[in-house]
Amino acid sequence: MKAHVLLAFVTAAIAHMTPIGQTPTRGDRYTDRIPGTSVSFEMTYVGGGSFLFGSPAQEEGRGEDEGPRFQVEVSPFWVGVHEVTADEYAVFRNPLLDSDSTAIPGHTVAVDAVSRPSPPYEDPGHGLDEGRHPAVGMTQLGALRYARWLSEKTGRLYRLPTEAEWEYACRAGSMDPLGSIDPAALPEHAWFAENSDETHQPVGAREPNAWGVHDMLGNVAEWTLDEYRADFYGTLEDGAEDPWAQPTSVHPRTVRGGAFDDQAAQLRCADRLESTLRWKRRDPQIPKSRWWNTDSPHVGFRLVAPAGDWTLESIRAYWADVLPDGD
Repeated sequence: MKAHVLLAFVTAAIAHMTPIGQTPTRGDRYTDRIPGTSVSFEMTYVGGGSFLFGSPAQEEGRGEDEGPRFQVEVSPFWVGVHEVTADEYAVFRNPLLDSDSTAIPGHTVAVDAVSRPSPPYEDPGHGLDEGRHPAVGMTQLGALRYARWLSEKTGRLYRLPTEAEWEYACRAGSMDPLGSIDPAALPEHAWFAENSDETHQPVGAREPNAWGVHDMLGNVAEWTLDEYRADFYGTLEDGAEDPWAQPTSVHPRTVRGGAFDDQAAQLRCADRLESTLRWKRRDPQIPKSRWWNTDSPHVGFRLVAPAGDWTLESIRAYWADVLPDGD
């Protein structure tokens, strides 16, 4: 399906769905639980709005792929307060931790029918792939498959953020390079080369941004929904609604946010990172794993949930377009 058609479907679905309870306001939160487990996660409402996408030409450290800037519109959404944790991803990885339970009355998801990550060549978390540490080392496909499984289990559409949504949540209403974060206070808000002990840290241990979102900058970089295109911004125009570089090939994809091994200068809301096949260089398998990158312990992901109430049918229609059969 063409990008504009899929985005029109998503936007129309949001517009015509009746919210559950009262209309949310920015800062509202809810906690969801993976059915059949005690594992839960928290989402916060950031709403929608208009902002300047990208960075100004004079911003220090700016890349040529961060412009030209345009005013874009993003539809209302919820964003994960934290990056997806190893405990959350473990339920997807290990069928022994999963169950047939769902949050949808009368609906089940057969454990044995779920396509799950194959065993990685090595521990993707390098000894820290557990508990409240972020889940890391998966390919974008591994992140997308998790989101599809979680959507089916919970009856709510969870997916990766687009680059525009990710940057909107990172900026938290500010157009400064670090969004709402004072550069002098960066060590209080982010794990990076200066304070991380050269590894990722448990989520939520640093202060959140002005919209209550933790670890948008630093700790681990985060997959987005977009294909990486250096010239993507040049294809937009002022007023573009929910821009998304819909993938047309397996590689490359866009990663945002910087990580524990980056210098402070690399932690900017507009900074874009192109995924690379070098992240698989030590994988000896032929063909190389579709689920794991042996050399990206610095990459994880967080989820968003479009505002509104999604039916199971509309959730499945969305994923049928994003992840066609065989992907």
